[in-house]
Amino acid sequence: MKRRLFLQSLLAAGSVGCLASPLLGRAPILRQGPSRFQIGLAAYSLRDYFSFMKGKPRKAREDGPAIDMQGFLDYCVREGFDTAELTSYFFEPTPSKDYFLELKRKAYEQGLIISGTAIGNNFTIGKGPKLDAEIEQAKYWIDNAATLGAPHIRFFAGTRQQLDEQPERMAEAIDAIETCAQYAATQGIFLGVENHGKLTAEQCLTIMRQVQSPWVGMNLDTGNFSSDDPYADLEACVPYAVNVQVKASMHSASGKKTPADFDRIGNILRDAGYQGFVILEYEDSQPYENIPRLTDALRKALGQ
Repeated sequence: MKRRLFLQSLLAAGSVGCLASPLLGRAPILRQGPSRFQIGLAAYSLRDYFSFMKGKPRKAREDGPAIDMQGFLDYCVREGFDTAELTSYFFEPTPSKDYFLELKRKAYEQGLIISGTAIGNNFTIGKGPKLDAEIEQAKYWIDNAATLGAPHIRFFAGTRQQLDEQPERMAEAIDAIETCAQYAATQGIFLGVENHGKLTAEQCLTIMRQVQSPWVGMNLDTGNFSSDDPYADLEACVPYAVNVQVKASMHSASGKKTPADFDRIGNILRDAGYQGFVILEYEDSQPYENIPRLTDALRKALGQ
């Protein structure tokens, strides 16, 4: 293991007092060679323009063209992206296997990699029928990802508030992730647990060190930590990243929003030896005008 990566993992573990010795926990992902990046776009970036949202039709907007998922693939090709994340919220209602296979075929014909899909699950809602249903829905999307040829699914572990109020739900969430990971392993699908729901870096590292499956890592979202030093949070968690999503903004502990330093993010990824997808997820207004500009900045920061 690179000396720097090893030291980062020790420092990250040391910042989490409740964890066992890092030598007894799961190790960070071991990568060989220099960093390599495949830059893509998340469908969520154009969320306001999709014809469907979670199975329901939506009215077209006047400030831009309505699109379906094939239209999103076309847009990614026009903008020169290597890969596309097909957020599950925007598929057509009750999508069939043939629907997913057609998207897979079209993407391949256009030389576009489908990096993954994304679901909105919650595993900290407490044991019972609701959690069981969340697990079954996650397995359903694992099957869909396999049909699409997508190697990765963004997972939400749960929320910081629910974990703070009922700490025992951390173990329940980890058990749910392990259950899904066992199923995902049979399909060759990675589960990327996102730092979503205001999870802290310490909570994310707890999950990473206690989940044993090699098919689980972090879907590291650069804009999701709200802390005094979100860049330090990224440094602590990036050794476990199996997918990276870059946003245009960062947030302080008080919620103050500041422009993201793409150069600094690029250095963090390179220093950690990260290899894989780097997905732009745009969340602000006027995406058609601003995505090309941000993509150019991201490419520059990543040395492409």
